[in-house]
Amino acid sequence: MDLTLTTREVGGRTVVAVGGEIDVYTAPKLRDTITELVAAGTYDIIIDMEQVEFLDSTGLGVLVGGLKKVRAHDGSLHLICNQDRLLKIFRITGLAKVFTIHESADAALA
Repeated sequence: MDLTLTTREVGGRTVVAVGGEIDVYTAPKLRDTITELVAAGTYDIIIDMEQVEFLDSTGLGVLVGGLKKVRAHDGSLHLICNQDRLLKIFRITGLAKVFTIHESADAALA
């Protein structure tokens, strides 16, 4: 399974729609995208994970790294995730308390 990334601007924030699997093989692609956005001066990022089918510890590490990058510029990195199996991973790891997780794009952009 491959990883698809689509980036769009919505109301001054950048939404990165992620599809497929975020694992040891594909996570660097997401990390590079976040790094490029921050380098270009984008510090308010929303990662849309509604189409993510699998997430491993490497993927979690990329998300945490992205959060650190934007926070260094007083920015934010929010997640859109409504899949129980992924939300369970965030709860078990304690990252549900670290990230702001929204049920939908509408909620994230409100």
